[in-house]
Amino acid sequence: MSNIMRFYQPFQHISNRIGDALPPLVLRLILAWEFGEAGYEKLMGSNWFADVSFPFPFSLLPPDVSWQIATWFELGGAVLLVLGLATRFVSLSLIILTIVAIAAVHWPAEWHSLSQLLTGYRIIDETGDGLGNYKLPLLYIVMFLPLLFRGAGSLSLDHLLVRRLFK
Repeated sequence: MSNIMRFYQPFQHISNRIGDALPPLVLRLILAWEFGEAGYEKLMGSNWFADVSFPFPFSLLPPDVSWQIATWFELGGAVLLVLGLATRFVSLSLIILTIVAIAAVHWPAEWHSLSQLLTGYRIIDETGDGLGNYKLPLLYIVMFLPLLFRGAGSLSLDHLLVRRLFK
């Protein structure tokens, strides 16, 4: 048994080091791409938020303000995610943005049972059928959770700053 442990311990150490660096980096890069792309589309497109019913308190903002907030949080958040800077703040901000998007755009228009609600758990282009399509935004939220609770990982400016500040 001790021979197995002698072999396993170095592997475990290397695996832990890679685990502290690679998975958070991959999550950050995928989420940065997705939110950067969404922000860029908003930046280059026309504001369609006037046609959306936002939940309170976001409904208090004019559509132009909501459009600008979403655009710049997505673009700025993408840059910060790539750098691994302010990752927990960015993750929380984009989770909130995603929850608002689910409530305003992706949630089923009407549902009276769990089975009707589950019809919206799908990834489709908008078809106007009212069934919803909240699967992808929900997956984004789940992908943000490790970044929110564990941080950006060892390959990040957050990690570098903490090491420098608390050295």
